[in-house]
Amino acid sequence: MGRYLLRRLLQLIPVFIGTTFMIYYLVWSVPGDPFAGKCGDRRCPEQYVAQMTERYKLNEPVIVQYGNYMKNLLTGDFGTTFGGRSVNDIIAAAYPNTIKLALVGLAVEAIIGLTAGVLTGLRRNGFLDNLVLVSTLFLIALPTFVTGFVLQTLLGVQWHIIKPTVSSEVRFDELLIPGLVLGSISMAYIARLARTSIAENRRADYVRTAIAKGLPMRRVVGVHLLRNSLIPVITFLGTDLGSLMGGAVVTEGIFNINGVGREVFRGIITKEGSTVVSIVVILVLVYLLMNLIVDLLYAALDPRIRYE
Repeated sequence: MGRYLLRRLLQLIPVFIGTTFMIYYLVWSVPGDPFAGKCGDRRCPEQYVAQMTERYKLNEPVIVQYGNYMKNLLTGDFGTTFGGRSVNDIIAAAYPNTIKLALVGLAVEAIIGLTAGVLTGLRRNGFLDNLVLVSTLFLIALPTFVTGFVLQTLLGVQWHIIKPTVSSEVRFDELLIPGLVLGSISMAYIARLARTSIAENRRADYVRTAIAKGLPMRRVVGVHLLRNSLIPVITFLGTDLGSLMGGAVVTEGIFNINGVGREVFRGIITKEGSTVVSIVVILVLVYLLMNLIVDLLYAALDPRIRYE
């Protein structure tokens, strides 16, 4: 296990360098004047543009800019915006809120989706199975912004069950509905994935043997059937955490949450490359670490898997 873990950690280094360079190159290669609008309605003076270009080293080749960025990144410095604001401060203010929202969304989709998938996988072609299939298909076909606006209007504006927008404190109880909106599509996929996996493993020989031995159905499902059926679900959940954090632009906008989704959108509009690159770099780290954790969880779920 130790050698496998070391080898995987070493493999993450070239992957991280390759992905971050691609992101940096694409962001800074977007056409357009990064200083447009920085001087109000009038065009910025040439002297100001030249000074800012020299200050942020935008006149150097992209590979040199990327090298300087990575050198500063190793010291914990994500750079500054063209307005002089530290990107570290932006990340420190926005990332905790997005992490909270993503964790709530992940918990909602895991609990509801897995429960629905297990129940329908054990009892296929019944009323509950058909109900889950229809409802999950409806959620997959419904765009996230429609789900968000409908729940916000009904629960927040008309019925006054929740606040229409999240407060600046961003408490977990305020994030239940936004988390449900964010994880609704993934919840539907998990329910269908768990249903298929449970139904397939339900007919496996080891399940039949466990039932023939007279084991209680609760033990057969919880110890034998569920563990082997969770591998595709865990794979989906592990990679979905990064997707939830990166795809929270719409949800954060609807419920007025100050998160990284809004900062990325704002950075793209204002051409603040440092903000966009730094936030996406952290998302890359989340993806890589979650993939590593998922691989290690395989051995815990399935005793037949061993890492030598």
